[in-house]
Parts: sequence; C-alpha cells; structure tokens
Amino acid sequence: MAKQPHVLCEPGDVTDLALVPGDPGRVDRIAAICDDHELVAENREYRVVNATYDGRELTLCSTGIGCPSAAIAVEELANVGVETFLRVGTTGGLQRGIEIGDMVVATGAAKDEGTTGRYESDTYPAVPDYEVVSALVDAAEANDEAVHVGPIASDDAFYAETDEYVTDWEDAGLLAVEMEAAAIFTLARRKGLRAGAICTVDGNLVEGTQKGETDDEELPEKARDNVERAIRISLDAATTL
Repeated sequence: MAKQPHVLCEPGDVTDLALVPGDPGRVDRIAAICDDHELVAENREYRVVNATYDGRELTLCSTGIGCPSAAIAVEELANVGVETFLRVGTTGGLQRGIEIGDMVVATGAAKDEGTTGRYESDTYPAVPDYEVVSALVDAAEANDEAVHVGPIASDDAFYAETDEYVTDWEDAGLLAVEMEAAAIFTLARRKGLRAGAICTVDGNLVEGTQKGETDDEELPEKARDNVERAIRISLDAATTL
C-alpha cells in the first residue's frame, strides 16, 4: 500500500496500537514519559512518533481539532496497521461537580458533528470498545485515580455551544463535550477495530468556566498538571491491550 497522504506513513512504520491526542504538543509530552521514542513523520496537524513504554511498543499520532481531521488520522493509521486507538484529550464538563482537572472515560459519544453522518445514520451509536474502556478504568484504579465514567458529546462548533445546547446535554446526563471521540469510535467500530478515550476536564460549561479564561495558556494549571495523569493511565492501559 502506498504511503498515506496526510500522516505520511506506510505499512511497517507504525505499531498495532496508537495513542491519539488532538494536540501535536501532547505527542511530545507523551513521548517524554515513554522509555524511548523516535519521530516517524510530521505533516500538517499530524505528528507521528513510535515509542516504547514498559515493554509495550506503541505509536503516538496527533489528530488535530475536530472529527474531520480525526477521521483522516484513523482512516490512514488503520490502513497501515493500527488496530487499537486510545484518545488522550481534553474536554469541557457538562455536569455540576465535575471539576477542572477531573478525568472522564467515555462510554459513548453523542454525534453533534457532521463527519460520522457521511459514514452512517445518526441512529447508529458511537461507542468505544469494551476492552479498551475496561483497561482505562482498571489502569486508573491501579493508580488510585478517580475517573468519571459515562457518555459524552462530540461537537463540531466550539464557539456555537449555546446555553440551550449545554442545558440539553446536561439534562441528557452527558458528562462532558469534546470534538473528536465520535469519529474515532465510529470508524474503529465500522472497521472492526478497537477505540477508547480518556479526557481531562479543562472547564465546566454548566458552571460557566471555559479553558483559557483564567490563565495565559490554553489549559488551566490544574488541567495541565492532570493531563499527565491521564497520559500515564492511558500508557498503563496500553500495556494490557
């Protein structure tokens, strides 16, 4: 198979499991925790690194922001051999009491985005793989970390999340909103592959806080610190998958 046009990888370049954060900078942050790492390719929003953590060979690849770019990453990585996808991201809380820095393991994602509709009906669920969800929860427990476990929303329009949207999501019992999981879950399911997601809360839309409002950086300090905890959970989960 030819080299993939966006991630610039071909068979043999990647491993069977990939951690897929949105931010290319988070690829470097994950790599720094691993035992060793090597840059494979870099193009647009996609930074691809191979690494080893506790004996487990894995690939790291950023997806950029939103379901369209995340879908490209999943399509192309699957074409060259990735079989399991672990999203390590950030998310906005949708229930009172979910605090900045908390972590959410998703059991499903509402499709408030346009990409998955090009693949299938909205009536089909965007759900992660049970083994991946279990591995993330087990890894959190092994690290004495508390995580919220439940459904989230994936939304295309960061600046169009009105009060009505937030209230509707809250009333539906969705824990948080982010921008990539629905596509990652949907494509993995359709291809017979595995996917899951753990995200660190960077604000709470119900309580009126949003990332970037209290600091000069994108993420509040507590969220920045706890992103590393989520990374370690995902890496520990990867060793069991």
